[in-house]
Amino acid sequence: MKLSKKRKVAEGKVDGNKLYTLSEASKLVKDVTTCKFNASVDLHIQLGVDPKKADQAVRGTTALPHGTGKTKKVLVLCSPDKEDDAKAAGADYVGLDEYVTKIEKENWMDFDVVIATPNVMAKLGKIARILGPRNLMPNPKSGTVTPDVGKAVNEVKKGKIAFKVDKFGIVHTSIGRVNFTADQINENATALLQTLSKLKPSTAKGIYFKGISMASTMSPGINVDYKTVAGI
Repeated sequence: MKLSKKRKVAEGKVDGNKLYTLSEASKLVKDVTTCKFNASVDLHIQLGVDPKKADQAVRGTTALPHGTGKTKKVLVLCSPDKEDDAKAAGADYVGLDEYVTKIEKENWMDFDVVIATPNVMAKLGKIARILGPRNLMPNPKSGTVTPDVGKAVNEVKKGKIAFKVDKFGIVHTSIGRVNFTADQINENATALLQTLSKLKPSTAKGIYFKGISMASTMSPGINVDYKTVAGI
């Protein structure tokens, strides 16, 4: 693939053989971004786990101190007695049967997060095959199945993200935007990595953080030394 002049310059600023400190990477990722739009800053973390084993399928949530830079659309599926709480917290869509039908029949996907109360989960079975592959199916471990929908909506709107390891043992997630300051990117990345550190399965042996790469949309990846991350 032929690289643009801007991409060649960006590639030249990143040493693929070097492990950068998290602080260095947070500054460099802003400098090597070639997009004209406010690109996403992402972390790709290779963990020393076997995701085929249930007790090593790492997943969870964390609150990013500075949010993701993107306002997420939240769909709350609940019984009528919880609708007012969800609306007051800022949910974009609130209801149940009409949205389940809309997703099932129209493949409607105009939302980023789905939150549901425990008493309606049985009705979501028919759309699990649609939501599941997109990592949108509500799950107690990610805090998206809860009777306290107001609190859950508030957390998502303020920057709470959910993550899970893929079949290759890698966690991919956005931690901000290139218009964030380097310190904001650093602090968001630290929050995620500290959470992942706490979730290390007791059965996982050897090195847990096998590789960390930071990159913005269409930028070269910057390898991060996990030993430079505070608290892990």
